[in-house]
Amino acid sequence: MVQRFQQYIDGVFEDGGASFDSLDPSTGKVWAQMPRASAADVDRAVRAAHRAFNAPEWTGLTATQRGKLLSRLADLVAAKAPHLAQLETADTGKIIRETRSQIGYVADYYRYYAGLADKIQGFTVPVDKPDMDVTVRREPIGVVAAIVPWNSQLFLSAVKLGPLLAAGCTVVLKASEDGPAPLLEFARLVHEAGFPPGVVNVLTGFGEDCGQALTTHPLVARIAFTGGPGTARHVLRNSAENLASTSLELGGKSPVVVFDDADLDSVANAVVAGVFAATGQSCVAGSRLLVQRGAHQPLLTLLKRKAEAIRIGDPQDMDTEIGPLATRRQRDHIEDVVARSVAEGAALITGGKRALDDSEGIYYQPTILDCPNATISSVREELFGPVLSVLSFDTEAEAIALANDTAYGLASGVFTTSLTRAHRVVRALRAGVVWVNTYRAVSPIVPFGGYGLSGQGREGGLDAALEYTRTKSVWIRTSDEPISDPFVMR
Repeated sequence: MVQRFQQYIDGVFEDGGASFDSLDPSTGKVWAQMPRASAADVDRAVRAAHRAFNAPEWTGLTATQRGKLLSRLADLVAAKAPHLAQLETADTGKIIRETRSQIGYVADYYRYYAGLADKIQGFTVPVDKPDMDVTVRREPIGVVAAIVPWNSQLFLSAVKLGPLLAAGCTVVLKASEDGPAPLLEFARLVHEAGFPPGVVNVLTGFGEDCGQALTTHPLVARIAFTGGPGTARHVLRNSAENLASTSLELGGKSPVVVFDDADLDSVANAVVAGVFAATGQSCVAGSRLLVQRGAHQPLLTLLKRKAEAIRIGDPQDMDTEIGPLATRRQRDHIEDVVARSVAEGAALITGGKRALDDSEGIYYQPTILDCPNATISSVREELFGPVLSVLSFDTEAEAIALANDTAYGLASGVFTTSLTRAHRVVRALRAGVVWVNTYRAVSPIVPFGGYGLSGQGREGGLDAALEYTRTKSVWIRTSDEPISDPFVMR
């Protein structure tokens, strides 16, 4: 039975004027119909957010009251996590054991920002004028266009909605056309939590009809985008129309650096989790493995055995460890890059094939490529799939050079038992996140973001909330003496 989902604009659920089919990646069949937002829908949503931003129902709330709304939303997300997880798995193919775990943690992000809402503070400035008191206020920036990709939509929206709502902004949230079901359903929790109409609007759509209309709208003050560098360039060009400030959380080609003193059993588990979790469809996937030569072959043997033991199958089955890719175009891209890499000299250690027939979904085997150098295509390009490229190095300096030899700079990992070496390498790596002897750990308290083509701005922590504010300087003259005539010379 095909389900129908609705968009959420100005506190009302509606079908919209058009719709499109959404496929279940595990079967390749239509399972739902989604509302296709038009430019007119986007305009209504932004105007609703703008009205709400100026309405006493929202602006009249204290920061503590905003925090209580966020806390209520967190409780609803936690309570509805199993249902939301099922929807995300059906629409994106992400395995149910991961969506359940991740969505449960999403509630903690809303709880963190609920507690932070009344702690976004201004400050007093000790100016050089004795008859002036100067304070700096932090005020919400306005209407935010929040755009998230299909992978981990509930998580990637929480790192935007949490801080922007805590700061007092309003939002139009655009879910990806590839798997919008969980966010469209999430809108019902926003409604149930009691946010005033127009504060949060949720829709989905394509290109010019939706994305361009949203990012160029004159009432949008800030754009918070997660996606690929190519789309980010369009977003930046579009923001020239409204001069909206932007934050961009983009892709990665994250290196995992393994020295030969590391515990290889532990490393193998971390590497498998880092690159094959979420079927490799993660911006922080540790897709470049750099191994010191003495540990190269032993680690490769371990990884091959673990990769070939991974259970591939129905993403709704709790025993499944890798599900399907989200789209056929993604699998086509992966197949092309893997084929080119082998032609360029990479050795295929395992995988490299479709796991099941097309009739059974969009599956691809966990794949390991042993690469002779860093010019191999799989080493350079983000694949967004279960493909690991392995390189060897001899010295610490060589490892750092290989790790930094990329246009990206989102995440990285270092495995060593030497504390002094770990500190040296951490300082040298050009990445926004460095994990030492672990991988893929996150927390709402910690800033997250990258260097280079991995984006600009940070999400998570207090800094994220401050980025949704602008400062207002307030000068108060404290002297009772009349202001002197500026045109009388003394």
